[in-house]
Amino acid sequence: MKTSRRKFMMNSAVLGVAGYAASTIAEEATSVSDTSYKLVPVGKVEIKDGAASVRLFDTYVDGLLGLEEWSHVQVIYWFDKNDTPEKRKTLRVHPRGNKENPLTGVFACRSPFRPNLLALSVCRIKSVTGNLVQLDTIDAFDGTPVLDLKPYTPADTPSQTLKVPDWARRGPASPKERA
Repeated sequence: MKTSRRKFMMNSAVLGVAGYAASTIAEEATSVSDTSYKLVPVGKVEIKDGAASVRLFDTYVDGLLGLEEWSHVQVIYWFDKNDTPEKRKTLRVHPRGNKENPLTGVFACRSPFRPNLLALSVCRIKSVTGNLVQLDTIDAFDGTPVLDLKPYTPADTPSQTLKVPDWARRGPASPKERA
């Protein structure tokens, strides 16, 4: 029987999996604005001599079992070098730092300015050895904290026709355009 991740998570919540009872979830939903969450890095990005990788902390190495069988991984990380109260309040930007792009809400682009500094990169896996996942490339700085890794599956690709704004069809802005 095929089950979606969303359905699995909802069933898990109703059944009380992971220590949550259905009543607790309902109570939490009413006070979401007062809720905070603790995120714990599982590793960090390493960039050395142009080579990109994620080095997991020893505690999480067992979680890599089987990752080498996938071609791509979604790396979820924290924009730690961009964390200031002012930047977290920024809700509109010119995408890709290009002033020729229209003013756009941060939830409608991939700006590093966000209320929560979560980032996502889909990366090609070159190899997995011990606690090191070598990648083709990643859009993160050396030392960036990694929060999670998830294999990229074909089911993650929408089967419907994609719609994107004109500015997103063009490549990223050059450093000259950003000035």
